[in-house]
Amino acid sequence: MLIKESYVDIKTSLDTTMRVFIYHPSIPGYPHAKFPGVVVYSEIYQVTGPVARFARDIASRGYIVAAPSIYHNFAGPEAFDYDTVGTDKGNAYKIEKPLESYDEDNKLTVDLLMALPTCTGKIGATGMCLGGHLAYRAGFDARVSAVVCFFATDIHLKSLGAGKNDDSLIRTARGEFGGPANTELLMIFGTRDPHVSPEGRDLIRKTLRDADVFFSFYEYAGAQHAFIRDENSKGRYDSAVTAVCVTGLFELFDRVLKLDLGLADSGEVQIDNVC
Repeated sequence: MLIKESYVDIKTSLDTTMRVFIYHPSIPGYPHAKFPGVVVYSEIYQVTGPVARFARDIASRGYIVAAPSIYHNFAGPEAFDYDTVGTDKGNAYKIEKPLESYDEDNKLTVDLLMALPTCTGKIGATGMCLGGHLAYRAGFDARVSAVVCFFATDIHLKSLGAGKNDDSLIRTARGEFGGPANTELLMIFGTRDPHVSPEGRDLIRKTLRDADVFFSFYEYAGAQHAFIRDENSKGRYDSAVTAVCVTGLFELFDRVLKLDLGLADSGEVQIDNVC
C-alpha cells in the first residue's frame, strides 16, 4: 500500500508546538477510503529514521499513523543523534517533562486522528523504550482499544516524568487500564534488557493479571534493549525476533482495529480440555 507523508503542528496548553508526523495509506482511485489510526511513540531520540521506518511499515498495512515529537517542551521536532549528547539530552528530558504533558500529548494526538475524515475512529498505540511506556499510558484513554509496547521502560520503577508522580501501575491496579474499550495489550521484552529487570517484568505482569487486564506478555530469550532498532543499535538489533514481534503487532491490530467485533460477551468462556 502506498503512503503519503505530512505533519501537523499542534498547540499545547503549555503554549508549545507539538509536531505530529503523519503517515497515511493511499489507494489510488479511492480518495475516500477509511483506515484505523495508530499512535507511534518514539524512543528518547524523537522520530528518528528507525522510528519513521517502523511507522511506515504500519501505515503500509492500512493504518493512519501519527508520530508525535514528544520533547516539544524543550526542543524542536528534529530527531536527536544516537550519540552521547543525544542520549544524555533525551534521558534528561524524559524525567524533566511533566507526566501531565505526556498525557496531554496522547490526548491531542488521538484527537487529531479521530478528527480525520479518513479515520474509522478505531485507535491503537505502540512504541519502543520510552515510547513503550507512553503507549501503555495511552491504554488509559477510552478511545484506544489496542496497545503494543516494545521494551517499555520506567513502568516498574515509577520514574516517568517530573514530580515523581508516575502512576502507571497504580492506575492499572485501580482497574483503569482498558476501561470501556476493553483494551487489549501486548507487552514485549527481551530477557537481556538491563533497563527492565526480571523482577520488574514480574511486577508488571502480576499487576496486569491482578487487575484482570486482557493482555499477552512475551519475553524473548537473549533479546536486548532496543532490539527492534535497525540503526545505531550498538549490536543489539535482532531482525528475526523483530519479525516475530511485528507479526504479533499486526495480529492484534488487524483483529481489534480492522474487524467489527461487536459488543464483548462478558460471560465465562467454556474450554474443552479433552485432547
